[in-house]
Amino acid sequence: MTDNLDEKNDKEIMRELNNICDECKKEDESVSQNLILTSYKLCSSCRVSKTIFPI
Repeated sequence: MTDNLDEKNDKEIMRELNNICDECKKEDESVSQNLILTSYKLCSSCRVSKTIFPI
């Protein structure tokens, strides 16, 4: 039973760390870094644009 839970958690973690930005859908290394720092899956360029224009 716990093996199934661990397996599901592992799949969810891998899905979260796929380095694809939620805004522009491009793959970038900075996505996982920003996810850890700010808990948002944004690339660096989208993060800057959201900071400047927060709408």
